[in-house]
Parts: sequence; structure tokens; C-alpha cells
Amino acid sequence: MLFICVKNAGRSQIAAAVLRHLAGGRVRVRTAGSAPSDDVRSSIVTALDEIGIPLGGEFPKPLTNDAVRTADVVITMGCGDVCARYPGTTYLDWDVDDPVGRPLGDVRAIRDEIDRRVRGLLQDLLER
Repeated sequence: MLFICVKNAGRSQIAAAVLRHLAGGRVRVRTAGSAPSDDVRSSIVTALDEIGIPLGGEFPKPLTNDAVRTADVVITMGCGDVCARYPGTTYLDWDVDDPVGRPLGDVRAIRDEIDRRVRGLLQDLLER
């Protein structure tokens, strides 16, 4: 599973942390950004800590063709068509607001929306 957003400092990090937590090692999770930031925003870490999910030492990483090629599922969030498409890979685009620079209340709402989507995705994967 590869989660991609522009800065790899908000949405993709939330999604990856939630999936790692829920999947308990059953799914390999990676993140990347089309224009990665220097670090994950503190509001993201705070919002995840509030629900008992650690970021786990993750940091923004650049998007590479290798990351896309090795993923079975690629989920983009606000970065458009920046990644190559490979046969046999499932591509999803989640229209989720960018939490970076938003008040903590907004970040919580975005976190909860991503959590809901990740739970649905994981259920779909496990039912296959």
C-alpha cells in the first residue's frame, strides 16, 4: 500500500499510521510526496497521539517510480496524476482536505475522515 500526497507531511502520514496500527503487520505500508516537506507537521503528530496511534519515526519521502511499481494499491490525496501507472496496480484517489496549516479541530476532522476511509479499505482488502 502506498499513500501519496504533495508534501508527505499530513494526509499520507495519517493514512499510513492508521493502517499500520489497524493492520498489525498484515499490510506493508509506504508513503511518498510529489514535493516532500522537511518534516511531518506537529499538528499531525498531536492528532494521531490523541487516538493512541504513533507516527513511528516516519518522515516525508520523495515519490519514486520504484515505490509506485512495488505497490499493489496506490492511494493519492490531492497530488493529481504525478505517478506512473503500472498494470496490475489498483489506483484510488481520495478527495481529502490538506490538514497542514489548519487549526487542530480541522486536523482532527480530517484525521477522522482518513481513519474512516482506511478502515473501509482494510476491510475490503481482507475480504478479498
